[in-house]
Amino acid sequence: MNRLVLQAQLLERAALRYTPAGLPALDLVLKHESEVSEDGHPRKVSLEMRSVAIGEVTQPLGRLELGATRTFAGFLAAARNGRGVVFHITALD
Repeated sequence: MNRLVLQAQLLERAALRYTPAGLPALDLVLKHESEVSEDGHPRKVSLEMRSVAIGEVTQPLGRLELGATRTFAGFLAAARNGRGVVFHITALD
């Protein structure tokens, strides 16, 4: 199963673009910070993640203020250039 749910802050949002199929797409950068337990020990986690939204979910993401914190859901896929991963956002809470 490939499903990610992440509470994060909207750090960057590029201009709306369209895929070759004509679907709206937004490139985003999300920032996550939290404290989790690993093997019974607290650990601070901080990361920035390249993300993309395609289709209807671009509408609410386009209205979301930079710096806003929300819960994003979707899946992970390889980046087009084969370097790293991209979080494909399919839902926003």
